[in-house]
Amino acid sequence: MKAYDRKNNMTKAGLGRIQSFAFIISVVICVLSSMFFISFNFMSFSSDNRCEIELDEKINTNDSPVASMIRLPNIGFVRAEAIEAYREDFMEKNGNSPAFVNYIDLQNVKGIGPKTVKNISRWLKFE
Repeated sequence: MKAYDRKNNMTKAGLGRIQSFAFIISVVICVLSSMFFISFNFMSFSSDNRCEIELDEKINTNDSPVASMIRLPNIGFVRAEAIEAYREDFMEKNGNSPAFVNYIDLQNVKGIGPKTVKNISRWLKFE
């Protein structure tokens, strides 16, 4: 019976080594595959392939909802809500006159400066 136990232990030890070796090979393959895909993505996204925002029409900040304004570059949900709040407050104080007559008026909104206005100006209209 001792010979059987010894053979069984040797078989388990060999199986454990094989499983360890297979695990190491799997990890190496995963790492190499990840490195390949990462390098492939870096090559395909060069500086010449910038994402451009295309809008069907220009956005009027005097009446556009928040959902439309968040499509503008660097205008997230918080800034779009700030534009809307400023617009409503301005119209309430000034009797329905438009809050934004030109691009410079957008700088009155907290969080929007000259750089942001310059970046979004080509997608805006004022009516």
